[in-house]
Amino acid sequence: MAYDLEEQEQLDQLRAWWSKYGTLVSAILLIALVALAGWRGWQWYQTNQAGQARGYFEALEDAGRQPGDESVARINAAMKTLRDEYAATDYAARGALVAASALQARNDLAGARGQLEWLAQTKHVALVPVARLRLAGLLADQKDYEAALAQLKDAPAAFAGLYADRRGDILSAQGKAAEAREAWKQALETLGVNSPLAPVVKLKIDALGA
Repeated sequence: MAYDLEEQEQLDQLRAWWSKYGTLVSAILLIALVALAGWRGWQWYQTNQAGQARGYFEALEDAGRQPGDESVARINAAMKTLRDEYAATDYAARGALVAASALQARNDLAGARGQLEWLAQTKHVALVPVARLRLAGLLADQKDYEAALAQLKDAPAAFAGLYADRRGDILSAQGKAAEAREAWKQALETLGVNSPLAPVVKLKIDALGA
């Protein structure tokens, strides 16, 4: 009988606890279930988006390998879809670089510039520095030197040497030999003597003379 009384007491305590906290516990469980369902749904969405974006990226690569003006239209069409519908995917970022190269090779500099400018403004942190570096080179080819130099400000640490080298190229093209030399020296210091680019930078400095 003592056991029954003890059991009854425990049941009463449980009922009292549930009466006090049951609604809160139910709400927490419901939130957890909704969060889990949302997380799984988001994973599915991202996987689905990546799969579709990959198809357009492959179409873009295929168009880039094709000759003629028709390929330009296909490149632009594939990139428009990637940028409009799948901008957050890595395929869109990589596609911008592929499209820029293909368009520049076809002398569509405005189109190439547009792709690089778009990528440079995105949140694809791994490829934004690449876009800025290439955009600086394209702008320099168009003799838009100040805009080119503006792309090379605040260089990420991993790109500091490459940015300094490109800055030297632009300054040299402007006829600013002393500033170009300093930029290339900075590039050498940052890249290190074992960098494959180091001998090329050294030749640039030597070509300037005294």
